[in-house]
Amino acid sequence: MKYLLVLAVVMVAIYVWRNNRVTDRSQARPPPPPDAARLPVVMVACQFCGTHLPQGETVKGALGPYCSAEHRRLKEGGST
Repeated sequence: MKYLLVLAVVMVAIYVWRNNRVTDRSQARPPPPPDAARLPVVMVACQFCGTHLPQGETVKGALGPYCSAEHRRLKEGGST
């Protein structure tokens, strides 16, 4: 009977040790890399109306960025 009790205590100790080890491993993982959407974006103002928009979405003109081709045409006087 004494050996059965010792075996039960050893089994419980092994169970607790293994469960704690698994949670420690999950906490040791490095954090995931930040999403591209969370990175800062350069904002610029339209030369015609002053609306701020991301630099990648602008229409390039001789005098600077514009929010649309229509505003570029009106400000620069081109026919395109």
